[in-house]
Amino acid sequence: MRHRRVADLMTPTAVSVQRGTAFKEIARLLDEYGITAVPVIDEDERPVGVVSEADLLRRHTSRTTASTAEGLMSSPAIVAQPQWSAIRAARVMEEHRIKRLPVVDGSGRLTGVISRSDLLQLFLRRDRAIQEEILEDVLTQTLGLAPSALTVDVSDGRVTLSGTVERRSLLPVFVRLCESVDGVVEVVDRLSYRLDDSGATAAPGTLGD
Repeated sequence: MRHRRVADLMTPTAVSVQRGTAFKEIARLLDEYGITAVPVIDEDERPVGVVSEADLLRRHTSRTTASTAEGLMSSPAIVAQPQWSAIRAARVMEEHRIKRLPVVDGSGRLTGVISRSDLLQLFLRRDRAIQEEILEDVLTQTLGLAPSALTVDVSDGRVTLSGTVERRSLLPVFVRLCESVDGVVEVVDRLSYRLDDSGATAAPGTLGD
């Protein structure tokens, strides 16, 4: 399975400011581009901090007289790398309670920005694409089963699995693999099994009827 990375979802052209950018110019940029924060970069285009809407509002509720990005920004900048998985980026945002991450290359230079709204694109994948990935990547390539072995129905990102697998131990594995597919919101497990390999007994109603 190929999980989409930060590089696949980020906005490659990032709006940024310099340390000396004035308060009003920062506010104008946030409003013009409809964004909630902007990275502050140095002369080598490396992020040194981030100025958010909260930082601007804080200036008016505190005693600070800062009037440029350098005095307003939160520093150091929390950044992401292009090869990160979308899940890792989401976890970093949640951990630091931020909505956007500057994305830097191997030299630390700004190459883009990824936001919460960018990550939401994962859940806008078409149901057919999700179904095909589960059938081809999970069922066939990973588990070595025929695509017709089980039924996979997908509606609005909700995956319903039905059918019978050979061994009980495969059930949690299959569900877990489906949950890791990009765009899956929920997995409904309606699977049964022929052999309970935890106790080597046949599941009721599956053999010997």
